[in-house]
Amino acid sequence: MYHRCAKGWLKHLDFMIVDILCLHLSFLLAYIIRFGMFNPYLDYIYRNLIIVITLTAFVSLIFFNGFKNVLKRGYYKEFLASIKHVTIVIVFTTFYLFAIQDGLTYSRFMVGLMALLYIFSTYICRIVWKHYLKSSGVSVRSRSLLVVTTSALAKDAIANIAKTYNKKYQLAGLVIVDSDMTGKEIEGVKVVANKDSVTEFVCRKWVDEVLISLPGNMALPHKLINDFVVMGVTVHLELGQSTAIEGTKQFIEELGNYTVLTTSMSSVKATELALKRMIDIAAGLVGCTITAFLYLILAPLIHFQSPGTVFFAQERVGKNGKKFKIYKFRSMYLDAEARKQELMEQNRVKDGLMFKLDFDPRIIGARQINGKTKKGLGNYIRDLSLDEFPQFYNILKGEMSLIGTRPPTIDEWEKYDLHHRARLATKPGLTGMWQVSGRSNITDFEEVVKLDKQYITNWSIGLDIKILLKTIVVVLKRDGSM
Repeated sequence: MYHRCAKGWLKHLDFMIVDILCLHLSFLLAYIIRFGMFNPYLDYIYRNLIIVITLTAFVSLIFFNGFKNVLKRGYYKEFLASIKHVTIVIVFTTFYLFAIQDGLTYSRFMVGLMALLYIFSTYICRIVWKHYLKSSGVSVRSRSLLVVTTSALAKDAIANIAKTYNKKYQLAGLVIVDSDMTGKEIEGVKVVANKDSVTEFVCRKWVDEVLISLPGNMALPHKLINDFVVMGVTVHLELGQSTAIEGTKQFIEELGNYTVLTTSMSSVKATELALKRMIDIAAGLVGCTITAFLYLILAPLIHFQSPGTVFFAQERVGKNGKKFKIYKFRSMYLDAEARKQELMEQNRVKDGLMFKLDFDPRIIGARQINGKTKKGLGNYIRDLSLDEFPQFYNILKGEMSLIGTRPPTIDEWEKYDLHHRARLATKPGLTGMWQVSGRSNITDFEEVVKLDKQYITNWSIGLDIKILLKTIVVVLKRDGSM
């Protein structure tokens, strides 16, 4: 899934959300200090005021590009940026109040106190958020680009990308198609594959997009391009070498000094992507709050029946092959991963691309008595999908989305054929198309891939909402069947 026309403010949407949360927290605290009451949103005068201030803050951050180079700013510059932003918000709000001749209705002490609290809270939160992004390895260069070219054009391609898109992309490496230079370096960039090995490299590594820059007299590698598209990778092809591929979205754009024809399974507008991310952030905040309450209940129960950690962390494969750690409430015994191999013969999915058992003895409390399965604590945690709630933390971090495709384990991913990789073309989700299409009954992995590709190709916010509602129904039905 490829998004176009991304504007600068969309790159810092998480910072904007944090800033607006700081604004509302400052407003709430200032109101409580001034009036001794706890809900300013019930007071229509101040409710209208916070709506105006919120809109003003959004406009200020977008119009004045308040988060430009935010990750590069030091403590002092960040403090000045925070003061500048809050000053703009208060000045425009003051003009608004006098324009409607209603300025004397509001407490100037409360507005001034809110401004001070807003400056310090947004400054602290920006510093903390930047520290978190850097410590967790999140970079401005959030997309991985592989360059396919010749030995003669490689230096120009590297210089072009480094000059124009260094902040957007990190180079996954070079592929030299006219000679085998694998393992060597050109201008500090490693040659990771040749024409024959590039397909396997892309299938197994984190690659979001591929730029193909070849001389005009060289034959176009149609099979290679088709393999990339089948895997769900976005392909940028110099316009002079353009080709049409059935069943894909194509459009012309600029990539550095190149005019390219971009081909992908689907494309979405930046505004749609921003709305999806805003929904994810809201869901992540609510989900993490619920997770905290569930922890208080589940932690002693899990620890009593199976002493050890309450949370289970496992490395999974995310969008376009990027690996991350997924979190769950532990519903299995501590040796579950070690015992997986010995149970592989009982796997209902015979190709090993998924792992499903009719009876899983690794689940906490599960047992068989006289051939009948007796459910345990772990079964109930899984039946109610309570084990999935810690993944709202993954959603909040941006590693997952509320709706998407389920991320495979490393051993499952290593068995993927080229067309299986297409299901990684979007961010993994807490739920998705195949989960609401009878996930317990689907044991054919090809059917899973088909449903996931259908979701990616036809994605819309409306489809996400539809899947979310179906998920709720599926969970409630499972609950009712216990």
